[in-house]
Amino acid sequence: MTEFSWAILGRDTAPLADQHSPGFPTQADAEAWLGDNWPQLQDAGAAAVTLLHFEDVVYGPMSLDPPS
Repeated sequence: MTEFSWAILGRDTAPLADQHSPGFPTQADAEAWLGDNWPQLQDAGAAAVTLLHFEDVVYGPMSLDPPS
């Protein structure tokens, strides 16, 4: 069962229509996927992500910019 997913957001904080995360059974699986894929998301124009549990926000938006 898919319980967790990422909302992938542009610089204007609107969801990017052409970018979607897969669904994940656990929060840990979702976070591991993000850890592996954030550079590709950033290259595709994503600026931030929000973790969702079904439709509820777990946390975010979280910037994809590396810390300075």
